[in-house]
Amino acid sequence: MKKICVIDGQGGGIGSAIIKKIKEVYGESVEIIALGTNAIATANMLKARANKGASGENAIIQTIKTVDVIVGPISILMANAMMGEVTPDIANAISSACAEKILIPLSQENIRIAGVSQMPLPHLIDELVENHLKKCE
Repeated sequence: MKKICVIDGQGGGIGSAIIKKIKEVYGESVEIIALGTNAIATANMLKARANKGASGENAIIQTIKTVDVIVGPISILMANAMMGEVTPDIANAISSACAEKILIPLSQENIRIAGVSQMPLPHLIDELVENHLKKCE
């Protein structure tokens, strides 16, 4: 069974939407681990039907070593993103992880990514789950 780790912070809204779509497409054929930079984000992702979850820097750093795919907004790779919730150690651990990373090009940071279309979040999540995640099977 493929292990998919969904990482989000603040309220966990993006992570929750991703988890709902993955569950809709894959059901229980994958294990989804919700990792929040805080307890509220994790709780909301668990409500979206993640199989298990954990919160905080150490939980993220240790758990991503055991998963096949890491999913989340691109800001999980940026030190001090999400109002400082993504620590430099979290960003480093995620970027260095052996797992495949599938990231949504949404950022509240002062960063723009050239060549990326401005699609609404639901369309980006559809693209992530229906096109990119299938390539990881």
